[in-house]
Amino acid sequence: MIDDIRRGGDKQVFAKAGYDLLQGWSYRSMWWVTNKEGGAFMARGVHGQRIYIDPKAEMVIVRYASHPVASNLANDPVTLPAFEALAQYLSTLP
Repeated sequence: MIDDIRRGGDKQVFAKAGYDLLQGWSYRSMWWVTNKEGGAFMARGVHGQRIYIDPKAEMVIVRYASHPVASNLANDPVTLPAFEALAQYLSTLP
């Protein structure tokens, strides 16, 4: 099941949805797939809830949230760069 999710969906179809902050990503089985080197994928809730898994960094982040704006556009500009920076840092550790 996890391997199936990590394969992601069709990136070209996903690109047509217009998620500017998620360029190169795809969606499969309720999971958002980065399609980046680390193989990260994420579950998202509209009030900022997140489960972010980066296998290469051996990292899982679970974010409980109740953002007053029900929109990923309000959360993604802050959370995604933070998650990716932490994964990048952890990937450099021995």
